[in-house]
Amino acid sequence: LEAGYAKLAASDSKSLLKKYLTKEIFDQLKTKKTSFGSTLLDVIQSGLENHDSGVGIYAPDAESYTVFADLFDPIIEDYHGGFKKTDKHPPKDFGDVDSLGNLDPAGEFIVSTRVRCGRSLEGYPFNPCLTEAQYKEMEEKVSSTLSGLEGELKGTFYPLTGMSKEVQQKLIDDHFLFKEGDRFLQAANACRFWPTGRGIFHNDAKTFLVWCNEEDHLRIISMQ
Repeated sequence: LEAGYAKLAASDSKSLLKKYLTKEIFDQLKTKKTSFGSTLLDVIQSGLENHDSGVGIYAPDAESYTVFADLFDPIIEDYHGGFKKTDKHPPKDFGDVDSLGNLDPAGEFIVSTRVRCGRSLEGYPFNPCLTEAQYKEMEEKVSSTLSGLEGELKGTFYPLTGMSKEVQQKLIDDHFLFKEGDRFLQAANACRFWPTGRGIFHNDAKTFLVWCNEEDHLRIISMQ
């Protein structure tokens, strides 16, 4: 950790990690741990290995945002152009969903729509600190829950582990298949035990898609 920090500090890296991880902040945070056991090294190791990172940090669990707030808060504010630690996400407001009209009834302008959200499962760390057993446990919970969907959401869960070439090609053709993370994610340990615990669900009409343990625990996607 000390050697990695010294190399970063001496480098010409333009990352937000280098900008905000001063020696004072480093010394303040280097012995801290979350309840999941995540350390400062877990947070910054991708940025220590990749000096060309734009940001250089990953949260290994939700608690990291508070335990390592002295590093996360200024980076988040800088990256998002002013989202301060005192700012809150506004309450959700989708308007009157029962009276939403067709924005393009003649089909002249809107070719397709896509809405995506990421969600995390409570009680688990994020990918950098997940164990192989936790990956498997989460996949089982997600697949069993999604298999209970009915109506237009009824579909199939495809585990990446043991996936046949035919199924793999079908998901590639549909642009549904996700790949192992890049070198930045790999350096953060966010791709361990690949492809264990990863999977894809989509409904029969291919308008509803869920990614399990790609970069987030869940990515839920609606397409039309």
